Amino acid sequence: MTDATVVQVRDLRKTYARGVFARRRTGVHALRGVSLTANSGDVFGLLGPNGAGKTTLIKTLLGVVKPTGGTASLFNQPVGTSAARKRVGYLPETLRVDRHHTARSALKYYGRLSHMDTASIQRRSDELLKLVGLSGRDRESVRQFSKGMYQRLGLAQALMHDPDLLFLDEPTDGLDPVGRNEVRKVIDRLRGLGKTIFLNSHILQEVELVCTRVAIMAKGKILASGSMGSAASNPEDGLNERLIGQQDQGGPVTFDLIAPNQNLGLESFFKPLQQATVSVQSLTSSAATHRVVATPNAESLITQPELDAIVDKLRDGNVSIARLDTHVPTLEDTFMRLVQSANQDPAGLKDKPAEVQR
Repeated sequence: MTDATVVQVRDLRKTYARGVFARRRTGVHALRGVSLTANSGDVFGLLGPNGAGKTTLIKTLLGVVKPTGGTASLFNQPVGTSAARKRVGYLPETLRVDRHHTARSALKYYGRLSHMDTASIQRRSDELLKLVGLSGRDRESVRQFSKGMYQRLGLAQALMHDPDLLFLDEPTDGLDPVGRNEVRKVIDRLRGLGKTIFLNSHILQEVELVCTRVAIMAKGKILASGSMGSAASNPEDGLNERLIGQQDQGGPVTFDLIAPNQNLGLESFFKPLQQATVSVQSLTSSAATHRVVATPNAESLITQPELDAIVDKLRDGNVSIARLDTHVPTLEDTFMRLVQSANQDPAGLKDKPAEVQR
């Protein structure tokens, strides 16, 4: 752990007890040995399907839920301590502001909850209303606010006491494209101010646009984590991170070929791809044009030298290349592959039944 480490989680486990009256009960595993790190200035995206354990993880980091095992700290302080909480802001998924409030009176209320004095509340309110784009609308009733304005007010209340770490739970959920863009701009401004942001979302496209690091969860475990668009992993941090996004497992390569002989045996041209699956299909009734799809398996990538060798062989064989497409996996591709794999192989995610003391 370094001074730049903001969130540190190691082998975190949470088992919810079943039953009400039993002294010892079989538990439901919400977190199964979660480990991750977020550093100062990161916009860290936490992704996963419903029931993955994302909310439990955030509530544990906020000190609301007590873990069953493992460790978690914020700013080198155990989660739940006063020292850690003072540096944290939180925007819940369903923030509720009493309808009699204006944006300014709501911020005054939240400022008082943070034990701020009147002068600090006034100064901070002015700064935040400008930051989130609500200047000039600050004395209107929140009843007149659109959902996008409401979310921006939620960001302002989370920032009222000037925290160093911000937890955002589904900050763009239910917003139209304009509203999502507004919230995205605020997140960019906050990152520019040096804030660390921990973002829980199921909108993968939004995460790709704003996050610097991402972790994918399913069934209470981290399936993959890494830097968005990074060129190399960081094994020295002890997490055995797998990169996701552009540097994850390579996707299929598609060739549209015009062959002089339909019985040419196009598969033979793809022998450099020893670990890939190659399929050939005809595109025209004359069978002169073929589509070849080469798909790497989980242990390999189709490298540039391999592609170069295949192109050279095709040209030597008088096979014309009409089109060549390389598919760069998106975050959504990676997410779907990992989650589907976890669902198809539940044995790897099973724990022994836990007994939890009341």
